[in-house]
Amino acid sequence: MSETGKKVVRIGTRGSLLATTQADTVRRGLIAAGLEAELVIVKTAGDLSAAPVQTIGVGVFTAALREALTDGKVDVAVHSYKDLPTAPDARFVIAAVPEREDPRDALVARDGLVLGELPAGSRIGTSAPRRIAQLRALGQGLDVLPLRGNLDTRIGKVASGELDAVVVARAGLARIDRLDVVTESLDPVQMLPAPAQGALAIECRRGDTDLIDVVRTLDDANARAAVAAERGLLAELEAGCTAPVGAVADVVESIDEDGRIFDEISLRGCVAAIDGSDSIRASIVGPLSGAEELGRELARELLDLGARDLVAITEPAVSAPATDSANTGRATHV
Repeated sequence: MSETGKKVVRIGTRGSLLATTQADTVRRGLIAAGLEAELVIVKTAGDLSAAPVQTIGVGVFTAALREALTDGKVDVAVHSYKDLPTAPDARFVIAAVPEREDPRDALVARDGLVLGELPAGSRIGTSAPRRIAQLRALGQGLDVLPLRGNLDTRIGKVASGELDAVVVARAGLARIDRLDVVTESLDPVQMLPAPAQGALAIECRRGDTDLIDVVRTLDDANARAAVAAERGLLAELEAGCTAPVGAVADVVESIDEDGRIFDEISLRGCVAAIDGSDSIRASIVGPLSGAEELGRELARELLDLGARDLVAITEPAVSAPATDSANTGRATHV
């Protein structure tokens, strides 16, 4: 209880600067809705490991938060939506998907260079197989190196000259007020972002209906629909393809034959071979009300086009990961 006698809503979050900054936007939103709220730091296995994300699994960033929810240690969990497994969990409700940050990837490069200006052999760091595959597919001869660590650590690799560039989520830099270091926001034509990149998921226990009703006031319908389409694509592909996946959806205005304006979902998706030798892209437009099924439909098209065959293409040898052991406890999956 607070000094005013009200129950304080405990918001579970990882402990990195990015995670706590994201969770604090939720805290302020709940306070504006009339609740009292505080942040509770929850350590996850992902924060304690320097291993590549594809090795330890995305779920390590969310499992501890969900366990804290189940055990009653927190009342709300704030996730980077792209970290959540696509399979639903009957114990919880995604009560809100707040307004989304720009989902694009961002390049931070030496000398203010944009991606097309990086010469062959440039050392570029990123943690995501999706980014690795798409960077290699550009055919620029870049030396793509695995990279973990918090955002400051990653950016510092460029400032120190250890790397020529890094690719991270633009949303993370925006949330910690570091967009000044971005040398290019990457157009999805060059690199499709991860499904749900830039979006937050505010999760509650299914039975906490009163709290869910308040948290829902933070929901953004367009963000929820776009993420549903992207994650629908990912969920369908997971059943038949493990190659790197990119997807981005936008809510767009359309006009029917009677001149009436209505909103639709425009979704683009890609599956790429990890060695960059091949990639398959497709797009689709459909109604907001069927966003998830729209994503699944596009995934089936990608599979029909040969996405399943890209799984067998193996990753070429790479140098050792660029990490900072002093910062692994604050690692952020961006």
